[in-house]
Amino acid sequence: MSPLVRCLVAYGEYHRDRRNVGTHLVGIPMIFLAVEILLSRPMWEVGSYVLTPAIALSVVAALFYLRLDIRLGLVMTALLALCAWVGLVIASMSTWQWLENGISLFIVGWVFQLVGHAYEGRKPAFLDEVKSLLIGPLFVVAELGFALGMRRELRSEMERAAR
Repeated sequence: MSPLVRCLVAYGEYHRDRRNVGTHLVGIPMIFLAVEILLSRPMWEVGSYVLTPAIALSVVAALFYLRLDIRLGLVMTALLALCAWVGLVIASMSTWQWLENGISLFIVGWVFQLVGHAYEGRKPAFLDEVKSLLIGPLFVVAELGFALGMRRELRSEMERAAR
């Protein structure tokens, strides 16, 4: 079993209820963006580039995703880049607007997560495995891909491994 399948199956064990998966499809992107926004300050100019904690962590996360799977990793890298850009735009606003956007998205995203886990009747995966905080966004992308008929071989491999 590949590391990708192992990660997604382990995460999926905490997310069997479709309502929980549905709340995660909303909540995880909100949290993902919120973290990018909140980590977009401070900004340092490095030559003609801007570096933020969000950009630095996004690069590390992108490498993690790319190591697990090149195709999903490329999608995750694009999403990280998009969220880092949005984070930079929002971090360039007033401190109040930056915090309001970041904190609001973070709180509402976690409300969705907690409602989902109430349906599931099980605690969030990250309480047992911190790495799940990185796997959650990948799980959302994989689930959306499956819903669109993509990566059937991956879905089949995950279903075999889950049995």
